[in-house]
Amino acid sequence: MSRHPLWPFFDPASVAIIGASTDPDKLGGRPIRFLREAGYAGRIYPINPKVGEVQGLTAYAALADVPGPVDHALIIVPAAAAVAALRDCIAKGVRHVQVLSSGFAEEDEAGRERQAALLALAREHGVRLLGPNCLGIVSVRNHFHATFSTALEALSPQPGGISFATQSGAFGSCAYAQAIQRGLGIARIVATGNEADVDVAQAIDFLAEDEQTRVICAAIEGCRDGDVLRGALRKAAAAGKPVILMKVGASSRGQLAAATHTGAIAGDDRVFDTVVRECGAWRAATIEQMLDIAYLCTQFSMPANAQAGVLTVSGGIGVLMADDAERHGVEIPPIPGPLAASLRAQVPFAIGDNPLDTTAQIGAVKDGIAGLAGLLLRGTAWSTLCLYLAQIPCDERRFGPILASLAALRREHPDRLIVLVGPHSAPVREQVEAAGLAIFADPGRAMAAVGALCALAGRWRAPRGRTPSARPPALPLPQARFDELQAKQALAHYGLPILPERLCATPAEAAAAAREMGFPVAAKIVSPDIAHKTEIGGVMLNLADAPAVEHAHETLLARARRHAPEARISGVLVAPMSRPGTETILGVHIDPLFGPMVMFGLGGVAVELFQDVAFASAPLDDAGAEALIDSVRASRLLKGWRGQPALDTAVLRQALIGLSYLAVDWRAALQGIDVNPFVIRPDGAVCLDALITLNEAAA
Repeated sequence: MSRHPLWPFFDPASVAIIGASTDPDKLGGRPIRFLREAGYAGRIYPINPKVGEVQGLTAYAALADVPGPVDHALIIVPAAAAVAALRDCIAKGVRHVQVLSSGFAEEDEAGRERQAALLALAREHGVRLLGPNCLGIVSVRNHFHATFSTALEALSPQPGGISFATQSGAFGSCAYAQAIQRGLGIARIVATGNEADVDVAQAIDFLAEDEQTRVICAAIEGCRDGDVLRGALRKAAAAGKPVILMKVGASSRGQLAAATHTGAIAGDDRVFDTVVRECGAWRAATIEQMLDIAYLCTQFSMPANAQAGVLTVSGGIGVLMADDAERHGVEIPPIPGPLAASLRAQVPFAIGDNPLDTTAQIGAVKDGIAGLAGLLLRGTAWSTLCLYLAQIPCDERRFGPILASLAALRREHPDRLIVLVGPHSAPVREQVEAAGLAIFADPGRAMAAVGALCALAGRWRAPRGRTPSARPPALPLPQARFDELQAKQALAHYGLPILPERLCATPAEAAAAAREMGFPVAAKIVSPDIAHKTEIGGVMLNLADAPAVEHAHETLLARARRHAPEARISGVLVAPMSRPGTETILGVHIDPLFGPMVMFGLGGVAVELFQDVAFASAPLDDAGAEALIDSVRASRLLKGWRGQPALDTAVLRQALIGLSYLAVDWRAALQGIDVNPFVIRPDGAVCLDALITLNEAAA
């Protein structure tokens, strides 16, 4: 099996430091010191034309003077000299180069030009580039600490299965420091900086293949290629490696700061969440949460379901954990009847069901809380058992026998999660983890991590591929802006139901059309230049007779001329009044990173008020459309709420599928599509208004 293209970044046999310093505390000196202190077994070549020795190693005036091949080079010179240093690497045959220097795209236009020149040179000669403005790489097992991060000075990494890939070096250092303080084992760390070439997505792709990595923690500020990120996340999920992502830039200020920092696009936050979910990854809100989830991933396999039991010596904590469980999507089911009766016979003083409060009296019962835990694990299919032990872990005399019994249960049930909660010391934590269990001091954090792991497992179990749906032939790309009628005709081609409408040029035509349709009718102004008709009074409803329709035609044209004198008027659209139903919104958003996304949510004026909408990547199949519908809170309204009849979600699914194919076919021309409202009834649905917006190139 061939090595991943990025492999030499992480496991080189030799490394050159261009800009090496004799001072081990300077930027150019720290990587040499860290490599030597870590015990790196490869060859280290300091490049410094002013001295013959650097930190006890032979120094070379130029890279060309180094005897033999060089696998990897670190450039730590002023930005203006970086291109020349890269030329030296190319001449020497170095194909993997880190540029730790700053002064590039993160600063100003001159810096962006320097970075572009660096990238162009690297690509011309087939060199892979990490950085510039990056913190470097740490590979723990082979002691390759090619970084200037001072985090290594105070905290030595222990080998383990967690790897970090971050754009921000400071973020990576912060996460690394917290991980070490918690006793978590590290495999790899890579900080990609400005990402002129190698980015976090490509680093995830490498880590998905890396045998040393079990869990991938990643942090990004922006993304340059959504397809590469999608592919890397799916690759990791297929390899059974959880990816826990953090993304900054959720707020407008955060997006601006991210763009200023790296020049990357932060992108639509809701779309990013959608892609993470679809690709079987998890988005964490904080570093602490990211590490909590990674910690559970290193201790346990993925849970088979989202059901948990809570066993506690405190009723209040049990209630708190039940609340937290619901908040984080963990089901706390009742104890099965026969098992509940057996437990009552053994511990009649216990309170509740699940959570089960054993009270302090459990200490007087043979086998105690561990015995009850065994009964629950054997008598249920719950994937997780959480035990709140209060101060017991602080008492080694009492805790030792309990831990031994729980360790035996873990061996008996290797597919279950056994999570302890309660105050504890570092030695106790180590004992618990050595037994294959996990322990948290805070019950809320414990349940949040369990919920994330259960949700992540559910995403892995979800179908990966899409089942192709029957679809109409693609329409030609549009060449000009659409009015409402043209938009609806395009939607109808893709299977969205519309009313039998007619475009009328004169009041008489409008009245004749209304007579054929039957009263009452609605009338709307139609123009490719008037997107929001209601803002100019461009819609008139419940027109009951021919004179009312003729008057409406004249009125609508007059309003359009008054409020939008430059607008091109196609005519007045006459349509029968639609029967009432539930208003929803269907839409398409062409994301600059991830391409066409289909939107669904509660429609009408409520869409802006409640913003209860969700996204899915196009195209959709039937299962994907169903999942999109179910992901909004208002979906319960569609399936029969409080005695109301269920609505025709089959028509809705087909509409979403058709819309998704339109989005794919017209991706190059579209800016977006709004179908609002899309009214759903028990016996069908109809598109009442539609707006197709083209991008500047198409319009």
